[in-house]
Amino acid sequence: MARHLITSAIPYINGIKHLGNLVGSQLPADLYARYLRGRGHEVLFLCATDEHGTPAELAAAKAGKPVADYCAEMWEVQDKLSQGFRLSFDHFGRSSSEQNRKLTQHFAGKLFEAGLIEEVTEKQVYSNADGRFLPDRYIEGTCPNCGFESARGDQCDNCTKQLDPVDLINPHSTISGSTDLEMRETKHLYLRQSQMKDRLEEWIDTRQGWPVLTTSIAKKWLNDGDGLQDRGITRDLDWGVPVQRGDAPWPGMEGKVFYVWFDAPIEYIACGAEWVEAGKGDDWERWWRTDKGAEDVRYTQFMGKDNVPFHTLSFPVTILGSGEPWKLVDYIKSFNYLNYDGGQFSTSRGRGVFMDQALDILPADYWRWWLLSHAPESSDAEFTWENFQANVNKDLADVLGNFVSRVTKFCRSKFGEEVPEAGSYGPDETALIDTLTTRIRAYEAHMEAIEVRKSATELRAIWVAGNEYLQTAAPWSTFKEDPDRAAMQIRLALNLIRLYAVLSAPFIPDASAAMLQAMQTEDCHWPDDVHTALESLEPGHAFTVPDVLFAKITDNQREEWAARFAGTRT
Repeated sequence: MARHLITSAIPYINGIKHLGNLVGSQLPADLYARYLRGRGHEVLFLCATDEHGTPAELAAAKAGKPVADYCAEMWEVQDKLSQGFRLSFDHFGRSSSEQNRKLTQHFAGKLFEAGLIEEVTEKQVYSNADGRFLPDRYIEGTCPNCGFESARGDQCDNCTKQLDPVDLINPHSTISGSTDLEMRETKHLYLRQSQMKDRLEEWIDTRQGWPVLTTSIAKKWLNDGDGLQDRGITRDLDWGVPVQRGDAPWPGMEGKVFYVWFDAPIEYIACGAEWVEAGKGDDWERWWRTDKGAEDVRYTQFMGKDNVPFHTLSFPVTILGSGEPWKLVDYIKSFNYLNYDGGQFSTSRGRGVFMDQALDILPADYWRWWLLSHAPESSDAEFTWENFQANVNKDLADVLGNFVSRVTKFCRSKFGEEVPEAGSYGPDETALIDTLTTRIRAYEAHMEAIEVRKSATELRAIWVAGNEYLQTAAPWSTFKEDPDRAAMQIRLALNLIRLYAVLSAPFIPDASAAMLQAMQTEDCHWPDDVHTALESLEPGHAFTVPDVLFAKITDNQREEWAARFAGTRT
């Protein structure tokens, strides 16, 4: 049994997340966590809400609420939705926690002692109309790199380039819309990332098998243009972690807070401390400090490609630069974008299908299956209602759901609601076991490599193998001439349902639970030996015929939903 630490990129607090956010980090992280638990490994799966910075302040102002109250309310909403999508976090924390405040200030003190933080007097954008400096998302304009007209002051959503507000062309205030802007002097702290370039490059080169998407983005920011640049880590904001060196004040930094992208990744670690405080664990340091046992932990992060620069450069600078024995990430699984109907999903612009809306119209498993089987790994992917309907109906209803229904109903009609006895395996059954063994080993290999789409393809092939066997064996015909052989075929098929429940649990946990409940078993043992696994439900074992696992999506439903979500969310 191995120990696995898993973190998903923490979602901004500024509203309900869309399906693109979900498939870009949290959902594949959950898939991996569930798979590893199913194989018997010890897993700590952490996530949290990202509550500081301008996104929180702007969203709270729009909602007409104090920012602390808004964040508390939205944490409740996001926590409920994560449960609705069956995301199996061991703890879902908050970056506004006391644990994160203390740890962020601790890291800042260590980095300052190491000479990796310097004070810089600089000119920043000041809005005369608003009477304040405009950090990050308080300012928008045209990206100087790609020409995108709605680039933000910290990053361009289109080309992922990290920006400073002064870089923008034709900037305006997102508070008032004013273009009456000027440059004024202010003092801030900078993380001296450039001093760590060689060490970062050496560290990245030691990471084995990272996706090309991850390494290419990391190397680009290390080596393109002027190379790795120092980065401002403080802001003129009211909401955030106050700037301190550990427990000591930071002279000259009164009234400032740490930049959200400095404190947010530290929340991964702080979330472990929150997990313990919540009474869910007893020792977070054995996961996060190599001097306390974390040297044997494998740490995997999941994120969208826009988050890669911060996680491969800035956060590692914080960890390495502290000089302390913190656990560094072993593998970063990054994703491209899921687009919606010819354009981008967007939380801030309300475009696409959002998590609450999705659960209003269909159960979680429908979405989990489609999103994971279309995960944007090698390139951007596209959500269309036609494709969603076709795949759900074919894979879930016609292949898996139909198999479960046919087997259980036929057995009830001919042998009663218990696993039938009689008959021994023949060549067809042996061939099926061989096929399943090969495919299950391939499924395991893809899951362990976190190849999400290939895993889904292999799982579907495993379902198809059972259907093809059932169609060839045709127990409904066999029963007329050889009831004992039909009994054997159905006994095998009933055991296949339990097997499918175990294998499918990482993708569709609710359907998996329904299959196990119908088979009246809690046996979730992984099929290391397929022949043995297909004898788990012994003759005489009772079962029930389950309700329909997956109802087909009708053309009328598809058309209604396509029209309903054609615009933007208000």
